Amino acid sequence: MPLVVPGITNASSNKTEEWQNKLVGKKFSESESNETMFCKKDLPEQHRVIKPGQMVTKDFYEDRLNVHLDESGAVSHLDRDAGDDGITPPLTDRGAPPAHHHHHHHGRRGRLPSVDFSPPSSTPTPPSPSPSPLATSANLSVSSSRSIQPSPKQKLKSSVQRSLRGSLLATYPLLTPHIDEILPKKASLSSMKLTDRNTLYVLDAEPLFYQQDVSSTILPHLRLVHRFPQSFPTIRIDRGAIRFVLSGATLMAPGLTSKGGRLPREGANKAQLEEGKEMDQGVDEEGRWSRELAKGEPVVIMAEGKEEACAVGTLVTATDEVKAKGKGPVVEDAHFLGDGLWKLSTE
Repeated sequence: MPLVVPGITNASSNKTEEWQNKLVGKKFSESESNETMFCKKDLPEQHRVIKPGQMVTKDFYEDRLNVHLDESGAVSHLDRDAGDDGITPPLTDRGAPPAHHHHHHHGRRGRLPSVDFSPPSSTPTPPSPSPSPLATSANLSVSSSRSIQPSPKQKLKSSVQRSLRGSLLATYPLLTPHIDEILPKKASLSSMKLTDRNTLYVLDAEPLFYQQDVSSTILPHLRLVHRFPQSFPTIRIDRGAIRFVLSGATLMAPGLTSKGGRLPREGANKAQLEEGKEMDQGVDEEGRWSRELAKGEPVVIMAEGKEEACAVGTLVTATDEVKAKGKGPVVEDAHFLGDGLWKLSTE
């Protein structure tokens, strides 16, 4: 459910994406290329292979491909030399404390907290301190320069509002203590039609949630997530994956299974909680959710060293499977900070 009109991707970005698709997950061979190996001789002339923790020179070559390896020697991710290459929007890291320290936390009321992520710009970004990847995606274009065109708001009948309220509580039971604040019973909820059959639900000028069609899962807008951060199941990406998530890339497993990533704790409860125990879930001091999350379930994406969520989407792989396999896509077509949905005017 892409909610973003893609930005313009330059040639350098396209080349990098092609190499991502060819190399991520493979190890190097001196002589052959196959499903698990790639021949070093086939790399472009301007390249360098970077091992975890390896010191690199700061000399700049516009077309040089940096190939980053993980601890096993497999390719984790790729980038060009630091510069405006179209896929590396810089992120300001102001040393925010790790997210989620308390199991019980009430929603924040009043104005939204400031979000500790800088928007994409042309300022060069230093190489990521983390070797972990957020790997390949068919959509690595930066969307910040484009926006979704707002459509007229349509007020919803009270019966539709009651139905949406019920769906919201069924999907996100941890919102129960806050539902009268989010959707007051006499409130006038409106809908806005967006691209690709998406619908955004707005209360006054406050975006609350969206869905692709009437039969799909309701997903929270990031502004709602920031108001009630403990009310949604979470996973956490490592620092190395942040810039990719903020470029609209598919979230891949290595960005979650690394040291800085967080998946549900070992020995976590099964994905489906027993009836009546829906409130018995939450995040622990390490930032790990207390139960496994199922394929198709909505999830909020936190980031290492950041206090606010950076994206929200639907799992295409269950968390227990992500831990078992350690590779493959986890969340596709996420709504992320700075995308068209985030910047959409709902006045």
